[in-house]
Amino acid sequence: RRKRRRSEEKDYEYGKPTTEAESGNQGEDEAQAKKIEPDFKLSGNLSKDTNTYKGVVIKYSEPPEAKQPKTRWRLYVFKEDQTLPTIYIHRQSAFLLGRDRRVADIPIDHPSCSSQHAALQYRLVDVEKEDGTFGRRVKPYIIDLESTNGTYVNNNRIDPSRYVELKEKDMLKFGYSSREYILLHENSKDDLPESDTEGKTKTPDQ
Repeated sequence: RRKRRRSEEKDYEYGKPTTEAESGNQGEDEAQAKKIEPDFKLSGNLSKDTNTYKGVVIKYSEPPEAKQPKTRWRLYVFKEDQTLPTIYIHRQSAFLLGRDRRVADIPIDHPSCSSQHAALQYRLVDVEKEDGTFGRRVKPYIIDLESTNGTYVNNNRIDPSRYVELKEKDMLKFGYSSREYILLHENSKDDLPESDTEGKTKTPDQ
């Protein structure tokens, strides 16, 4: 009989009916649970999987405003008194620069440069026109990817992880490399050509 009573007490403890007060508390808990917003952010491992190319984790992802330019931008490269081959940078919306040739669009081989040093990014941004109206234009930017020895615009080291707008004739340098990258385009005017303004007729790419 003792065993039977203990069994009945145990069953009663776990199977007792829910009171109205407890039922109300349960409803409040469920309501609070519904208020919690789901977290759709990528986990660290998932981020690595989705940002991997040729087995290398890519540190940089393009922003929503990324857009391929219509202006045919170029980097003229100089090393002291030597002129190196011109780099054409208008055929895609972003270029990764660094020592890792498996993923770098523009390799920079100097030992002071990081494997993924910086990114050149074209962005469609709002601009004010001469007549006071507003439009949108694709502009070039550089962003340092937290490199060890820095990225320089006109000999000034830029802050890491921040976009810096580039202008025609700006000079880029990376780490302690003596190479200078001068930003120019086919027309080399003071302002961007009208072909790069949103809504204008697109000039055929060459």
